[in-house]
Amino acid sequence: MRVLDQHYINGRFVTSRGSEVLELTNPATKEVIGRLTLGNEEDVREAISAAKAAFASFSKTTIEERISLLQRLHDRIMENEEQLTKAAVEEYGSPISATRGRTVFSAKTCLYTIEALKNFLFEKMSGTTKVILEPLGVIGAITPWNANYTHICNKIAPAIATGCTIVVKPSELSGTQTQLLMECIADVGFPPGVVNIVNGTGAVIGTEMTNHPDIAKISFTGSTHVGKIIARGAADTLKRLALELGGKNPNVILDDADFAKAIPLAVQIGLSNTGQACHAGTRILVPEQRMEEVTSLIRQSVASTKMGSPTDPDSVLGPLVNQKQYETVQRYIQSGLDEGADLITGGLGHPEGLEHGWFARATVFTNVKNDMKIAKEEIFGPVLSVISYRTEEEAIAIANDTVYGLAAYVSSSDLSRARRVASKLIAGRVLINKGAHDDPYAPFGGFKQSGLGRDSGVYGLEEHVEPKAILGYE
Repeated sequence: MRVLDQHYINGRFVTSRGSEVLELTNPATKEVIGRLTLGNEEDVREAISAAKAAFASFSKTTIEERISLLQRLHDRIMENEEQLTKAAVEEYGSPISATRGRTVFSAKTCLYTIEALKNFLFEKMSGTTKVILEPLGVIGAITPWNANYTHICNKIAPAIATGCTIVVKPSELSGTQTQLLMECIADVGFPPGVVNIVNGTGAVIGTEMTNHPDIAKISFTGSTHVGKIIARGAADTLKRLALELGGKNPNVILDDADFAKAIPLAVQIGLSNTGQACHAGTRILVPEQRMEEVTSLIRQSVASTKMGSPTDPDSVLGPLVNQKQYETVQRYIQSGLDEGADLITGGLGHPEGLEHGWFARATVFTNVKNDMKIAKEEIFGPVLSVISYRTEEEAIAIANDTVYGLAAYVSSSDLSRARRVASKLIAGRVLINKGAHDDPYAPFGGFKQSGLGRDSGVYGLEEHVEPKAILGYE
């Protein structure tokens, strides 16, 4: 049992002023593993004040100095990779094989940012005008629970690279993981006030950050619903915003695809992180005339995808993060049944033998219409909808018939055809014949109600600077 009652503010660990305590549980066993004392408005105001004071000098540091800090953060995370991974498996429930990869990726985020920074021009000429890209100021970062280390590092790295200071509010469900990452950050030796982390709820800490006049930008990853609340709150001070929000991502399987490969890949993409991933391809679009074959392949693929203890290296799927998320998934499965979709695998309740944790059955519906609730709303669990189409044009229309636009997938044996279809899909990222592939230098973010702004590479750096034009410079 860990007692977690500290924030990291102004270069030191400080005891939370808050009085509310949250129990942290292991989702695979429902056992209480820690107690986190949530912060209050005073805690986050202290962090913002420290970040504002530190910005005056940190914004003047050299690129070389900032690269050194990012390199040291990478090194420190890698030195503690085993401990960090173990904590994430226990607290979040993601299977160890995937969790280890995400821990390593969080460290590599620093290296990818270093490479982007080396090629980033903070000063350039536009005719006779000199344009200087100046750091925005204090960044307020709000991160979710589904990949705690990755999201925090993905906020810290571009802020540091561009000379900004930052206050992070991680998910309160990730208290143990956050504590270990704070210890890594403390060991790096950032100047006091440059990186600050305050535990607490969005309603308290997030609201204060959104409203505070000394926060220059809110960088948020989470639900579209909360993103809209943040956008409204940030309007009074005209904060800059980067909102990476929800998705209901289509996976278009064209009729010339190798179905023996494309369908198992589609299942893998849809069930990524036990479905608790904004980029999961949860709408699988298939040719109407191939539905019988698709149904058989999906059943085989789901049956061969092991759900079990997160500590088992053979497990691919783990539990949902908590009881609330489990109950949400159950309601969506019931909705699919009520609306007349055909259940081909999974269903309500726990998988046999996994009643001791918040495990939900990997569930796939066919005969889904795009206006059904399970096809329209982000479920954030292992529930997939298979939608049939008759023509390529209809597939594209169905894929784009959503308020979201985060990611999309296309499978085809004809690369030129796949490229053509990909160009017509309305999404921030489209992956061709791939699932887990990532390009850390490519922009990541969404169209429509999947968000504003972009992360990664130079695109992420540009979100943290403001151009100043000095006219008549020459």
